[in-house]
Amino acid sequence: MIKPKNKFPDLEVALTNGAQWSLSAQKSDTFTMLVFYRGLHCPVCKKYLEELKKKLDAFSNKGVHLVAISCDSEARAKKTTEEWSISEIPLGYDLEITKARELGLFISKGISDKEPEAFSEPAVFLIRPNQTLYASAIQSMPFARPHWDDILNAIDFVTKNEYPARGGA
Repeated sequence: MIKPKNKFPDLEVALTNGAQWSLSAQKSDTFTMLVFYRGLHCPVCKKYLEELKKKLDAFSNKGVHLVAISCDSEARAKKTTEEWSISEIPLGYDLEITKARELGLFISKGISDKEPEAFSEPAVFLIRPNQTLYASAIQSMPFARPHWDDILNAIDFVTKNEYPARGGA
């Protein structure tokens, strides 16, 4: 488990738009938000990311950079971009299971032919500009994810009050 205030491991992923994304290259004013989703097979992820798309301007206005990442293959990730209404969200793919485990994500094995053999469960991480972990929400199931408005309100509170990261003891 990566504890708050500790350096978050560097992370690099290819994006469905053909670009490369790297955590260390992010120069956010407040946070970089990493949103890990289960993959194309997950209807809960579809809804969650479509809701995120509606909040992109709000996050950007708060100086937040973000990316959504899955263990899906390039083909599945591109299909996700095409079939879901999320083309504005930078979408990373081919997260290796070993890297997902290093980040503290839960891993599931597929239980139907619609699911990949193995994939990560959802998580949201807020990373400070110095690449230290500020906050995380890691799930072992597709349900009970943080609401985007709650995260936006928390960012307002944190930045206004210089509220420190908690949970690192």
